[in-house]
Amino acid sequence: MASLADVGWKLLEFKARSKRSGSIYEPLKLSSLQREDEPLWEKLDRYYNAVKTTILNYQSPTTGLFPVKTCPTCKEAKVRDSLYCAASAWALSMAYRRIDDDMGRTHELEHSAIKCMRGILYCYMRQADKVEQFKQDPSPSKCLHSVFDVVTGDEVHSYSDYHHLQIDAVSLFLLYLVEMICSGLQIIYNTDEVSFIQNLVFCVERAYRVPDYGMWERGSKYNNGSTELHSSSVGLAKAALEAINGFNLFGNQGCSWSVIFVDLDAHNRNRQTLSSLLPRESRSHNTDAALLPTISYPAFAVDDDALYSQTLDKIVRKLRGKYGFKRFLRDGYRTANEDKDRRFYKPAEMKLFDGIECEFPIFFIYMMIDGVFRGNSAQVKEYQDLLQPIIFQSYEGHAVIPKYYYVPADFVEAEQNKHGSQKRFPSNSGRDGMVFLCGQALYNIAKLLVDELISPKDIDPIHRYVPHQDQRNVSMRYSNQGPIENDVVIHVALIAESQRLQVFLNTYGIQTQTPQQVEPIQIWPQKELVKAYRFLAVNEKLGLSGRPERPVGCIGTCKIYRILGKTVVCYPIVFDLSDFYLSQDVMLLIDDIKNALQFIKQCWKMQGRPLFLVLIREDNIKGSRFNPVLDMLASFKKGNIGGVKVHVDRLQTLISGAVVEQLDFLRVNEAEIPEFKSFEELELPKHSKVKRQMSTPNVSELEQQPEINVEEWLLKPTHEIVQKFHDCNCLASQAQLAVILLRREGPDFLAKDENLRDELERIYRRAGSRKLWLAVRQAAAIIKKFASTIAPHITTILVHGKQVTLGLFGQEEEVISNPLSPGVIQGIIYSRCAPQGGEREAVLQQELVIHIGWIISNNPELFSGMLKIRVGWIVQAMKQELKIRAGDMPAQDIYQLSPSDIKQLLLDVLQPQHTGRSWLNKRQIDGSLNRTPLGFYDRVWQILERTPKGFMVAGTHLPQQPTLSDMTMYEMNFSLLVEDTLKNIILPENRQIIVELLMVVSVVLERNPELEFGDKVDLDGLVKEAFNDFQQDRAHSEGIEKQNDMEAFYNTPAVGKRGTSSYLTKAVMILLLQGDFKACKDDPCSVS
Repeated sequence: MASLADVGWKLLEFKARSKRSGSIYEPLKLSSLQREDEPLWEKLDRYYNAVKTTILNYQSPTTGLFPVKTCPTCKEAKVRDSLYCAASAWALSMAYRRIDDDMGRTHELEHSAIKCMRGILYCYMRQADKVEQFKQDPSPSKCLHSVFDVVTGDEVHSYSDYHHLQIDAVSLFLLYLVEMICSGLQIIYNTDEVSFIQNLVFCVERAYRVPDYGMWERGSKYNNGSTELHSSSVGLAKAALEAINGFNLFGNQGCSWSVIFVDLDAHNRNRQTLSSLLPRESRSHNTDAALLPTISYPAFAVDDDALYSQTLDKIVRKLRGKYGFKRFLRDGYRTANEDKDRRFYKPAEMKLFDGIECEFPIFFIYMMIDGVFRGNSAQVKEYQDLLQPIIFQSYEGHAVIPKYYYVPADFVEAEQNKHGSQKRFPSNSGRDGMVFLCGQALYNIAKLLVDELISPKDIDPIHRYVPHQDQRNVSMRYSNQGPIENDVVIHVALIAESQRLQVFLNTYGIQTQTPQQVEPIQIWPQKELVKAYRFLAVNEKLGLSGRPERPVGCIGTCKIYRILGKTVVCYPIVFDLSDFYLSQDVMLLIDDIKNALQFIKQCWKMQGRPLFLVLIREDNIKGSRFNPVLDMLASFKKGNIGGVKVHVDRLQTLISGAVVEQLDFLRVNEAEIPEFKSFEELELPKHSKVKRQMSTPNVSELEQQPEINVEEWLLKPTHEIVQKFHDCNCLASQAQLAVILLRREGPDFLAKDENLRDELERIYRRAGSRKLWLAVRQAAAIIKKFASTIAPHITTILVHGKQVTLGLFGQEEEVISNPLSPGVIQGIIYSRCAPQGGEREAVLQQELVIHIGWIISNNPELFSGMLKIRVGWIVQAMKQELKIRAGDMPAQDIYQLSPSDIKQLLLDVLQPQHTGRSWLNKRQIDGSLNRTPLGFYDRVWQILERTPKGFMVAGTHLPQQPTLSDMTMYEMNFSLLVEDTLKNIILPENRQIIVELLMVVSVVLERNPELEFGDKVDLDGLVKEAFNDFQQDRAHSEGIEKQNDMEAFYNTPAVGKRGTSSYLTKAVMILLLQGDFKACKDDPCSVS
């Protein structure tokens, strides 16, 4: 006898069929399949009719765009959908190129694609003002629109009504633009359009730091209007940048004016970001089907085969169903439980969609195309067989792809009780004359490939996909190959800043050149190159200003530039004194040089060899730091530094093997070009000698200390302070006096002939030269020095799955969870980390962020168990470490340490627990680092499942609902929520006890499945109970009176007799026994 569910389904199916009498939704018949002996022109004719009927008939005759829905009332066109429709027409045109008499169809199909691409370009160019705004401020309210009027190309939705920020759509446009032009299509007509495309590239270059709404236009999984950094968007941007770098938009007819430039350092940041994010899609999406077009056709953005397989396996394992792939888990889109009248979801609503997510057949098509490209015929057949039963045919016999399959409202409960048990219905795309155009387009591309009417090379002429065995042999403008061992030899030119320094180094066998000796070649700092690039793609008619002022990274400075008839080489930013005082520390400079060389070795993929300029200043060899510099220069001479092969020679000799970049765009407006300043040789008496100062020891602690009492001088009149300022020779004292004057009189107050700001700049330079780090940091903080490289380092930390907080220990912190611009970061640092009298921490925290960025790239394991990098707390951990080392003596002042010593101290603190430390010290360090045990967040999830009213700690409540309904156990956002709950704990050692308590609670609940907490759990209260019990035991056994100071408790081992765990366990059990008991079927005490 048929089940009730089967009867209900048949009834529902009968109703649906009766509604669509005459519908184009009919099962695909075998008669519509091709004959084996069918001639080529007949096959193409059949495809042409299918493409014409199901796609091109809907193309707008005015803009060339394709509507989202094929009903007559739909006036909206999405960029992404239109691009795939254009690609389908273009793919068929490539097949028609194989026959002689094509009846004009090649021309028609090619120009249908061109019309669509130019239609998108037309819509985009009308929003040139938004491109200009987005370059300066990449926010959701200043981006290009992604939906336009299909007839007029006008804007359809405002930013408040629609989520337009979709980096992947703009990247896909650039990618297909290059693919189509490379195949011979003429799409770009004039220099206005070239300059506009170049400005689009400027926008896409920053994808690694721009959270967007992604392919599904909803951003976060919770559909609450928030943006996220998406792997799919970053990957498509990476692919687009690789494709368009050095590409001529006029094709074979082009000249130097129509070539596109890409910042290769920005491209590398996108590559690193993608590698760090995958296999996740974003913070809330553990995996997502949107990754398929990124890791496979059309982007092929992943270099590493293992990472590709890991990502694909996760998608298939978690999202594949009988009718297609789910977009992501708990996706409510078009499900029966989704409220169609609301744009955003409510908290806890996500749970309603669990198990009933719609399944999309289009992803079976992506997998077919992927199988063809990779030569995996078994994969092609597998997904063809899966697709066959779920596609339909139109009246004309053409295949029709449903947009999705859904679970009807009547069967939702049964499906949620047993996933995969219920049959699903196709969406109405394809019903009553409606077609899902994007699905049709990709289906046609897949069938053309499967039937071998086109080859993968036809629709991928720029070789986005390169088979593994061919990767070494492919010559590309900028290869996307990553995992191949790069054995590049880096060419190094040693440049001395003065002739007398050159003579001095020559006595040690180090051959160098001076700026005058390399003439007519000019040596520029990278900031001059930035100034030159400002004129790239300037277009007054469109209101476009050209390349934003972004630093040129070390890959950009490894090329030779031809600029207005001059040959120019640049030294890397690590040698730039104006950047930040870190370059004054020679040990740190040596470390930075080694890091830069390693980075170039890993990332250099161009034909020529990289040219690395090492700039040696007289200041570098003063004092006791001369020997390390000499050792480094000797390593260069030997040809190996830190495992990187180098070849040192004269600059004139090295130029022949380098990569040359022609900056011809500067010739367009030569009259407006400013004067560029090259690096000039120090003019010094020829016979003067370099003062090596070998006998000078490191600066004493006494010299570091100011000789004045600040509190006394705060009360003195201005003229006395000015007099003292000029009389004293102590730079630390001068810095403190200048601070008093600055607060009292302002930065323009004149002291003798210079204003205070200039005086502080002088102190900053002199203190840096003499390695007086206390004075350096004091002056740097007061004049608000800022390390511009901090933004990419913060991004590096974020893409390793961490959050960053800036702020003073024990005070309010600013959480950075998305990449920010340097200006915004500078504002946060000087508002949160520079209290009056303690401004130095503002620059110390900048140092630490830069160090952490380098360390997490090279040694990510040092940050295991640390989800939130709280920089102010790390400063506290480092101060604690200095106290521990000092013992009974006064601790060293952290601000007196050199930047390289700060980095070493940070590395020491980050190392796993040192032996011989007290438990108090261990807890203080681990608590300051916010380090948690393995599996900690999963255990907190399990605790919440057994705590209906949640738990409290330090005044913050973590509720059970909507937490468990909105999130999943392995989601990063849940881990971040737990960290957010713990952030108000004041003492590091107390935080660590709370972490230990949560682990104890988890173990107790695991071993006692019948128990759960009846009320809200106060974690602070449990620690207090455990502490009281601990005191009673001590009073009883040792006769020590009770006291409020918990230091003895924090200093007690976690395990063992009378360890903290035993007291915490007792407190937990007492509380649990006051709660509810759940019935357990195996309970031996139950009476049946």
